[in-house]
Amino acid sequence: MPHGSESDRHLGELLRRTADGDEAAFAAVYDALAETVMGMSCRILRDAAQAEEVTQDVMIEVWRTAERYRPDRGTAKAWVLTLAHRRAVDRVRSVQARTERETRAWRLSPDREHDEVADAVEGHDECRRVHRCLAALTGPHRVPLVLAFYQGMTYVEVAEALSTPTGTVKSRMRAGLRHLRACLEEGP
Repeated sequence: MPHGSESDRHLGELLRRTADGDEAAFAAVYDALAETVMGMSCRILRDAAQAEEVTQDVMIEVWRTAERYRPDRGTAKAWVLTLAHRRAVDRVRSVQARTERETRAWRLSPDREHDEVADAVEGHDECRRVHRCLAALTGPHRVPLVLAFYQGMTYVEVAEALSTPTGTVKSRMRAGLRHLRACLEEGP
């Protein structure tokens, strides 16, 4: 939906009323955005239970910090989704940090059974191949994929961000994924 639409203005007004402690306004904001927040969180976290937790945390944060919303900086929906994106990414980083701590502890264990150096090189090499293959895509194929996979955007959100019809975005993403898969299958 375009910036400044009636729906955007209505959500902005609901956030302003939420900032004033209006519980009915907050309930309306919740009803309007919780599903979208859940969808974004689920795409980023790839775990429905964690996405539910993040969604609840974000909606509580909206209730507590609605006065921080600034309509001159963007739509109410964009503000809430920014909160959601940050919270979901923080959760991913937290899980990664915990995994890294556990991995370091395991590496310090004297009874390791496999070659950590080989694993690290293989992981780094795979990451480099993905980046190389993404860089080889043309902009119309690369940009929607980056927005979807690294920013957690839906087809519709990508289409809005690029001012491009949703069908076109879907076609470009499918083509981009085919090229990416072919490039990755070619090997190093």
